[in-house]
Parts: sequence; C-alpha cells; structure tokens
Amino acid sequence: MKKGIASVVVLGLLILSSIDESSFAKSRAIALFSDYKTITNKAFVKGEILKFRVHWGWIEAGEAILEVKKESKKIGDRDVYHVVGTGRTVGAFSLFYKVRDRYETFIDEKALVPLKFIRRVNEGGYIINQDQEFDHINNKINSDGKIMDVPEGIQDMLSAFYYARNLDYSNIEVGDELLVNTFVDDEIFPLRIRYVGMENIKTRLGKFRCMTFHPVVQEGRVFDVENDLTVWISNDDNHIPIRVEAKLFVGSAQMDLKSYSGLANPLATL
Repeated sequence: MKKGIASVVVLGLLILSSIDESSFAKSRAIALFSDYKTITNKAFVKGEILKFRVHWGWIEAGEAILEVKKESKKIGDRDVYHVVGTGRTVGAFSLFYKVRDRYETFIDEKALVPLKFIRRVNEGGYIINQDQEFDHINNKINSDGKIMDVPEGIQDMLSAFYYARNLDYSNIEVGDELLVNTFVDDEIFPLRIRYVGMENIKTRLGKFRCMTFHPVVQEGRVFDVENDLTVWISNDDNHIPIRVEAKLFVGSAQMDLKSYSGLANPLATL
C-alpha cells in the first residue's frame, strides 16, 4: 500500500478500529469481529464534520476532512450513513507533491459495517480507483469485479474509524495489544495496536484529556520502528482523534484536529 500524506492520515484513523468492544487482554492479541447485528451508535450523528491540519513543524502541509452527510440514503433495503473523507496537500507542498484523495463509505446504520466503499486517490501522480461492495451475510467482497472471501465483520479503511468510536474503552489497561482485520488494497490488513495510557494534549483548540495508542506498524516501509506512530483519542463519548504524530524517514509529521461541528456529545476539554 503506497503511503503519501493522505495515507498517513488514514492510517492514523484506522488504528481506532483495533479496540475490542467487550474485553482486553494484556500482552496478547485479540481478534475483533462483528455479527450482522444491531449496534447502538452513540458516538456520531449525521452532519458531523471533523477537520484536521497536517504539518511538519510550523509548515502547513495538508488538510483532511471527515464528514457524515446529513441526507438519508439506502443501499438495497438498508439505511446507511454516507461518510466522505478527503485529503489534500496545500501551499508549497502541492508544488512538489500534490495529493487529492477522496474516500467514501456507506455504513449500515444498524450493524455499523460497510456495505460499499469508494476510493479515488491521486498522490503525486500515483492513482488508485477502487469500488468495493460488502456481503456480510456470506463474508465476501466484490472489489472491482474480483470476489474475495473475508473474515466476519470486516471493515474498510474509513468505516473502521466510525465503528470503533462506539466501542467500550472502560476496561482497557496499559500494555494491552489488540488486533483487527481491515480490507486495504485487496488484502486483509491485520492491524495491531497497543494502549500506552492517558495524557493531556494541548492544541490550537485548547487542552484535551486523551487516551494514547501506538499502532504496531510494519518496519522498513514508511516507519522506522513499531512505535513511530502515536494517536491521541478524546476521552469522551465521541472518541475522535485529537492528534496523530508520525515519525517518518524524512522527518516527523503531525495531524491535529483544527475544527469540529455536529458532534453527538460534548467534547472533553480541560
């Protein structure tokens, strides 16, 4: 999976999907799955918009926007949330590395699993166009005409974030390591994540009490060692990323929440 600025953003959001909704086990991996069942959504509502800035130090490099569309939609007889995520470079960064990415997912309102995923990526001339349809009854995905078997309850790159926001974090302990299967680039991507504790984070929006996580990433691709990606998640019922920090071969980058609207719950500020 080619990683550009927008891909780092998506990876940072993906890690949220690694937390099991019922239990945590220290120093071992837990496989996460979801039946095609009813899951109560308390974390987000239609009309929510999250905007992030991507930067190297003080240099503004890009922005990402996640929006749950207000309109009601159906796929077949299922009501769905229509979520659109966009990422782009800005300013001088666009002169030598232009990113224009768009991701769409259609999430079943009752089961919080994806029914359709659309990906349109242009990162420095590297182009990906993907259309995927999910069959959660038979555990199959139609990816641009190719039928593939997948594990039960699999998520796409974007839906994983929204599903994970509704999980129960109350029993998590420092050192817990978890596993989730996500469908990325026609492969089942086993994403592992490690909880490292609570931390106060200061941003342009103020101070926040956050849960801190280290995804266990693959060494030697974009990241040097496993702990080179850190994510801080708001310690409230919204469970939104406040900051993502990535140490790359070419330096370090941050993605900070810069604005929000339409949240389902009050945001926990200090």
